[in-house]
Amino acid sequence: MRNRRIATAALTAAIALAAQSTTAQATHPRHPGTYVVSRTPGDTPEGITVTRDGTMYVTSVGTGAVYRGSTSQPNLRTWLPAGSDGRTSATGVHADRWGRILIAGASTSTLFLYDVRGRLLAARKAQEGSFLNDFAITHDAVYVTDSAHNQIWRATLTARGLGELEPWLTRDKIEPIPYFLNGIVTDGRTLLVGEQGQDVTYRINLQSKQVSTLAITGANGILSGDGYLLEGSHLYAVYNAGGGKYVTRLACLNHDWTAARILADSAPGAPNATPTTLARDGNRLLWVNSQLDATPSTPPYTVTPVPPLNPTQPTHHPQNLCAVGW
Repeated sequence: MRNRRIATAALTAAIALAAQSTTAQATHPRHPGTYVVSRTPGDTPEGITVTRDGTMYVTSVGTGAVYRGSTSQPNLRTWLPAGSDGRTSATGVHADRWGRILIAGASTSTLFLYDVRGRLLAARKAQEGSFLNDFAITHDAVYVTDSAHNQIWRATLTARGLGELEPWLTRDKIEPIPYFLNGIVTDGRTLLVGEQGQDVTYRINLQSKQVSTLAITGANGILSGDGYLLEGSHLYAVYNAGGGKYVTRLACLNHDWTAARILADSAPGAPNATPTTLARDGNRLLWVNSQLDATPSTPPYTVTPVPPLNPTQPTHHPQNLCAVGW
């Protein structure tokens, strides 16, 4: 009982710190509360990444444009024009350890690799009709979710470049059978992959390709996501809670990633905002307001901070709290 009281006290203190840091960051003059990605009708932003130096990249699933800006400035600018290099749609975006930018080309069935100056280094085609949605990077490869064929593609990724895409785990090898694979993260040994058709998260061993589903405690046993963010033992997911409400759900993973405990949900995003993916910016989480559910959508398209997590939240850098009682 004493340990439980200590854990509760630590969690309560962390909540207060998180609320203070969120408020401070939201009002900090060098950290705008809203970022304007685009004012082009139909642009429909989707993916986001923020690099260590505070550079933000946001993709457009509607046009394939990629926007870039600083987290200290309120407006992003076109980095890669819509349709350039055959990139007419774009979803997931991440930087590799060499500072290059990878972009999932959605319905183009192509994974793109660029240098920081925007020069195309490689364009790797998957099977025609694939929808390359998001990807996760290990020390020597990239693993890509295909939301059309509901399989996972793999390509080598080294300092010398990007290899060809090859089918790595096909739909018939995944149980329960997936209907819409989306968010994906890795620690280099295991993949966690969101399946939005059934609201589950798959656990996939990178060596054996063994597939299981995370056992979820709390939130009616539901953990799936459009965009995932992994920080140590903490997994953030942008989750469609139904009724037009989208939240960021925070879960604590156990030591072998076979189970997760839901710790908190954020307050919902704005009506019709349809947040999709998220990224870390210092003490804040940012998410993309795609307006995918809005008909018609209304520019400007924005990125905003994730609303505060509910009263059971840990701090945004919870470090040891996940280990309490787990």
